[in-house]
Amino acid sequence: MESYDALLASITPTTGETRTILDPATGSPVGQAPVHTVEDLDAAVAAAAAAQPAWAALGHDARSAALLKAADAVERSAEELARLLSREQGKPLNGPNARFEVGACAAWLRATAGTPLEAETVVDDGETRAELHYRPIGVVGAIGPWNWPMMITTWQIAPALRMGNAVVVKPSEYTPLSVLALVKVINEDLPEGLLSVVSGGRDVGARLAEHPAVGKVMFTGSTATGKAIIKSSADTVKRLTLELGGNDAGIVLPDADPAAIAQDLLWGAFINTGQTCAALKRLYVHSDIYEDVCEELTKVAAAMPMGNGLDENNVLGPLQNQQQYDIVAKLVDAARDSGARILLGGDPDPGQPGYFYPTTLVADIDNNNPLVAEEQFGPALPIIRYTTVDDAVAMANALDVGLGASVWSPNLDAARDVAGRLEAGTVWINKHGAVDPRIPFGGAKQSGYGLEFGTEGLKALGVPQIING
Repeated sequence: MESYDALLASITPTTGETRTILDPATGSPVGQAPVHTVEDLDAAVAAAAAAQPAWAALGHDARSAALLKAADAVERSAEELARLLSREQGKPLNGPNARFEVGACAAWLRATAGTPLEAETVVDDGETRAELHYRPIGVVGAIGPWNWPMMITTWQIAPALRMGNAVVVKPSEYTPLSVLALVKVINEDLPEGLLSVVSGGRDVGARLAEHPAVGKVMFTGSTATGKAIIKSSADTVKRLTLELGGNDAGIVLPDADPAAIAQDLLWGAFINTGQTCAALKRLYVHSDIYEDVCEELTKVAAAMPMGNGLDENNVLGPLQNQQQYDIVAKLVDAARDSGARILLGGDPDPGQPGYFYPTTLVADIDNNNPLVAEEQFGPALPIIRYTTVDDAVAMANALDVGLGASVWSPNLDAARDVAGRLEAGTVWINKHGAVDPRIPFGGAKQSGYGLEFGTEGLKALGVPQIING
């Protein structure tokens, strides 16, 4: 285990161009990130391609054992990784935030190592025998986001390595240090060149998406960038797993208990200060309990402390960057100007350092309002009144995205019936955003395609091969 200072020093470049990464809570420097080039990317891909065959030849058991060692290494450096993540991304150490995220990295490494994937006998009738196997792809490109930089990078690299691939990671320009540190820790027992990070700009990401030696790209981020990756990958017919933008709806049925669900509604919406693709971003509440839900949710939200992530008391932090802050502020201002009722927040302090936007709840808002129709990706939740379940389902399905959704009711049969009518990759009952490494996860409509996690996630990192005979 290294100290925080030693870990940071180990990923600080001694040569080449660098740029300063700033703490979104204070504006103070966190560290220096390398500015890698397209040439650096090409070299990393070449090294990965050279290391991959021997790694693939080890077989599933040896590769799974290596992932378990990586999980141990992450846990040994957990506090140092969490502190760096908190300073760079902004999320607090406590709550479902920095320590939670680092713990999830270790958990996903272990779960991926332990997920079985056996050859499947497709036909065996005495005359014909056909088996379905999954072979390594080769080199996988992993392009990650800034909201959960360590955890989502682990979601990408763990199954890719388990399936015998090499991986080149391109982190977000906003949070490269977290990913550099995580990969440095994971790399302690891996072959040289097998897993690397190229911390560059858009030109590096574009080259990774089009590189002829990269057989698959995994991307988590905006729908617009996902579409660009699809176009860039076309000439080499790359396999893709895309987890793109979401604007998740939650429907509260009239028999729900407002006080009982308020806490779970809050964290469904405001985990990571709302900066989560599969967070609850539109809440539809039946008119019979609308005011009660607004009241209970406001009480719970008002009690959640927001501030610098290194303060052990805080559970909500800043927006990660100025651009995202401006998006949230613009959408809330537009909602206020339209006549919507601000239940809580909506009044940032311009004199406060950092990108802090207060926890905001907005009621009596039209379903076509930009705060509802556009993904806010921050701590502002619109609450929309409905009178019939058919209306709620129609409003929830009206957008061109469908990552996740949720239904809230003590009547599980009724909730599941509504869930089956929602156009989303995952629909949760009486919770929202609860991902599990054993359960496949992916989007519908323009929220992307391809599955992650579990056996299906492993299959997505392999090339299916039929052996017939």
